[in-house]
Amino acid sequence: MSVTRRRATTAAGLLVVAVLLGSCAEDSGGEPVTGGTGGGATAEPAGDDARGTGTAAASPTAPAATSPSPASSVGAPPDAYTFTPAPHRVPRTPARARELTRRASLAPEDWTPGMVPHIPYESSGTVPVLPDSCVWTREPAPATVLDAYTRRIDLPATGGKGRVSGTLTVTVHRDAAHADREMRSTVQESFRCPTQHLGGGERLEGLQSMRLDPKDVKNADATLFEAGAHRASGDARPQPYVWTKSRIGPVVTAVSVKGAQGYTDSDLIRFAAEAGAKLLYRVELELS
Repeated sequence: MSVTRRRATTAAGLLVVAVLLGSCAEDSGGEPVTGGTGGGATAEPAGDDARGTGTAAASPTAPAATSPSPASSVGAPPDAYTFTPAPHRVPRTPARARELTRRASLAPEDWTPGMVPHIPYESSGTVPVLPDSCVWTREPAPATVLDAYTRRIDLPATGGKGRVSGTLTVTVHRDAAHADREMRSTVQESFRCPTQHLGGGERLEGLQSMRLDPKDVKNADATLFEAGAHRASGDARPQPYVWTKSRIGPVVTAVSVKGAQGYTDSDLIRFAAEAGAKLLYRVELELS
C-alpha cells in the first residue's frame, strides 16, 4: 500500500473512532460506561511489551483481578463528561494504586470471548520511554507514578485468520496534573517518531495520533487515538495497528491492538474501543 493511501486509511480510522468509543460507552459487553454521574498504550515498549507488543518480565505476585458487578442497564450518554472522583477513593499510596490497577484491568474473557493470556501475561513497576533514537525502552516508574500495570492478551489464530495481540495498561499518577501531562506528551510521539522500533526486529510505521475533541468523549476526561502499521521481523507485509489512551482524574488507561491476516482496521478499532470503554467503567467504579 502506498504511503498516501495508508495515510488516507489511517485518517478514516481516526474519524470513526470517536463514534465507536461513543457506541461502546453504551454497550461494552455487559459493563456499560456510565459517562459520569449523569449517565476510549500508555504506550508500551521493547519486545512484547514495547508499545504493548514486546517482551517484559512477568509480575511475580500479580493477584487476579476482581471484576466489579456490571450495571443492569444504562441510558443515553450525557452531553458532557461530568464524573468527579470521590476524594477518599483517589489512590494516595502505592498499595491502593496497585489495588485499583488490578481491579480495573480486564481478564481475557472480559475483553472478547475466545481471548487467552499472552506469555508473559502481566508486568508492573516500569513505564515505557521513547528517546530520540525512536527505540522503545522501559525504565522504573518515576516518583510521580504510584503504579503501572500491564496485561497482554491474544485472540488466537483460527478459521484462516492470524493471531491478534492486545495489551492493556492502567497507570495511576499521584495527581491529575501528572496524568494530563502524560496524555499531552503522548500525542507528540508519533510526530517525533512516525516510525518506532520495538525490539526484536519489530517496528511501528506511518503512525498518526490525534486527541479527540472533548465533546466527542462521553466516558473520560480526555482520550487520544493512534493508528498505523506493525511489521514484525521477516513479515512480507505490515498489519494494521491501533492504540487508544484515556484519562479519568489521575488514572490513565491504554489499549493497543496489533492486527493479523483476516482482520480489518475497523475490526481492530472496535477491539480497542470496547476494551477501552470497559477499562474506563471499572476505573469509575474504583473512584466512586
